[in-house]
Amino acid sequence: MIRTAAIAILLATTLTAQAADPAPAKGDPAKGKAIAETVCGACHGPDGNSPAPVNPQLAGQIEEYIYKQLKDFKGADGKPAARMNPIMAGMAAPLTDADMRNLAAWFAGQKAKPSAAKDESQIALGQKIWRQGDFKKGIPACAGCHGPAGAGMPAQYPKLAGQFAEYTEAQLKAFRVGERANDPEKMMRMIAGKLSDAEIKAVSDYAAGLR
Repeated sequence: MIRTAAIAILLATTLTAQAADPAPAKGDPAKGKAIAETVCGACHGPDGNSPAPVNPQLAGQIEEYIYKQLKDFKGADGKPAARMNPIMAGMAAPLTDADMRNLAAWFAGQKAKPSAAKDESQIALGQKIWRQGDFKKGIPACAGCHGPAGAGMPAQYPKLAGQFAEYTEAQLKAFRVGERANDPEKMMRMIAGKLSDAEIKAVSDYAAGLR
């Protein structure tokens, strides 16, 4: 009970702090399109609709979230990158701050071609975790941060509706073992650490079917 309450307080505190932040500068989608078509298209599709589930769908993703992830892939002031990925580190390295904002604006404005849930036997478990969490295990509902329909909340909580289940599953497992560590206050690492493989697969598949 104490752990669940602590997580709830952390979520509320984080959301309050974000609400007080000044509005970030907006990018130019036209300039972002040119970069997307020449740099990002092979893996994510020129319009952000990825051709392979190993690479995330970026079309329609929250603009501020895309920008944050691009920044996290880059080291700054002699410090290592907050999100470690050798491929994305190389792709993000030459991008300026304006480039990242422009790319984020372009992808955010594109129409997503969403994935879909594939395993009907997992829907009940996935729905339970998404809507209710697991009080006994100290797992809050995914909907608390990512929204009931998976639309996400700027800038920390991405849209997960329609995202490839395979990609979401891989990220949750990466959070669980600490391979991905750019979540605020270790929030996702704490949550994913309490999820079993079956629960991760079920909630990832459920999110893929949200609209």
